[in-house]
Amino acid sequence: MGPSYLFMRSNRSIPDVTVIPELAYADVAAAVRFLCDAFGFKERLRIADHRAQLLMGSGAVVAMDKHRESGDTAPSGHGMLVRVDDVDAHHARAVAAGAKIVVPPTTHAIGERQYSAVDIGGHRWTFSQTVDDVDPASWGGELKS
Repeated sequence: MGPSYLFMRSNRSIPDVTVIPELAYADVAAAVRFLCDAFGFKERLRIADHRAQLLMGSGAVVAMDKHRESGDTAPSGHGMLVRVDDVDAHHARAVAAGAKIVVPPTTHAIGERQYSAVDIGGHRWTFSQTVDDVDPASWGGELKS
C-alpha cells in the first residue's frame, strides 16, 4: 500500500492534487487570462469574482483576490493549501508543535474540513480534508472544464 495521500477522497469542489499554491492578485479575472494565455494553465473552477482554480498537468494553483485575503489569515498575500487525510489530527500536531492557528478546524459547504496556520516566516498554510464530494454548483461555483 502506498502513501495515504494517494488514496485521498475525491471532491468535485477541489483539484485532485495534494499541494496547491494560492497566489493573491488585484484582479483575479486578469490573472486567470494571463496565466492561461502566457503559461498554459487551464481554468478549472471559478468562484464568483474572487477565486479561480487553474490546472496544468497534474498540478494546480489558486488565484485569489488579494483584497479579500488580508489581515491575520494571509499576512504574506499568498499561501499554500495542503490536502490531508485527517485534518483534526493534523491540527492537533500543529498545536502541539506551537503553530499559530488563525482559523480553527471548520467544515465548509464545499465538502472540505479545513484549518489555517501561519508559519515562522509569516506564510499562511491551510490544511484541508475532503469530507464529502460536493457539486460546485450547489454552493455557487462554476466548473469551467
